[in-house]
Amino acid sequence: MIDPYGRHISYLRVSVTDRCDFRCIYCMAEDMTFLPKSEVLTLEELDRLCSAFVRLGVRKLRLTGGEPLVRRNIMSLFEKLGRHLGTGALDELTLTTNGSQLARYAQELKAAGVRRVNVSIDTLDPVKFAAITRWGKLDRVLEGVAAAKGAGLAVKINAVALKGVNDDEFDRLVGWCGDQGFDLTFIEVMPMGEIGSDARLEQYLPLSMVRAQLMRRWTLEESDYRSGGPARYYTVRETGRRLGMITPLTHNFCESCNRVRLTCTGTLFMCLGQADAADLRAPLRSAESDAPLDAAIAAAIARKPKGHDFIIDRRHRAPAVSRHMSVTGG
Repeated sequence: MIDPYGRHISYLRVSVTDRCDFRCIYCMAEDMTFLPKSEVLTLEELDRLCSAFVRLGVRKLRLTGGEPLVRRNIMSLFEKLGRHLGTGALDELTLTTNGSQLARYAQELKAAGVRRVNVSIDTLDPVKFAAITRWGKLDRVLEGVAAAKGAGLAVKINAVALKGVNDDEFDRLVGWCGDQGFDLTFIEVMPMGEIGSDARLEQYLPLSMVRAQLMRRWTLEESDYRSGGPARYYTVRETGRRLGMITPLTHNFCESCNRVRLTCTGTLFMCLGQADAADLRAPLRSAESDAPLDAAIAAAIARKPKGHDFIIDRRHRAPAVSRHMSVTGG
């Protein structure tokens, strides 16, 4: 699959549910209204959709949410998709998680073919963690991270940089990840979904400032490592671990975008920061043959835009797109 700008689309991120057991302040409103179950694709339909993308050239699948591990019987989907690793059609099957369910599922994930996981941890302070996530408990997440490490999964920590919230902990996060043997990626706040009038403007912290702060203590060496995602990487000389920066606002990364995003309703977003989308549920259900589905996917890829239009400043207070991050899946 090649888009209008010559980019090979080889990476599919799939939101298997919009539901989550946290209510992170930069991601959701506290009183979220979730999709009715009748609108959500079955696990069998998600398998068929993902398998179509693999057949068409996707080499990396990442399951996301919401929180993917809160979906009932989700491990059956991991097990089914793992067959593509066995045939060589798929290079990697992975997930992004808040870690709340990792202690329960780490061994099963490893058995299904998952080799690495991304875990969202914005702070190592239990009180602050509860404030950021509203409903989360840090000790449970750290237990899950330890279980993943014990199962032999590579762990990468994702941390959203939040001004006035966790900006006094960046050095601590780098040091902790170094001690644990984890890579770390910092992410800028993204203007998606309504969370409160000026909340994101107050939260937004450019990663150029984070990098400058870290360089007072750590030696950050440029790296040509690429994970297949949008992060630009450094090596922290003192720890030997990778440090990623995802900068949708201060440094648009769209020129190398190789990914599309599928929601749990079968809606395909060709760009995280644009509203244009394609309905794949209708062609999926219209025939036993995959021909209508393949045609719909091809038409969608042909509409993939050059890039997003994320802006956060006092003239752009409203979200760039109305849907919350949990709908699209990161």
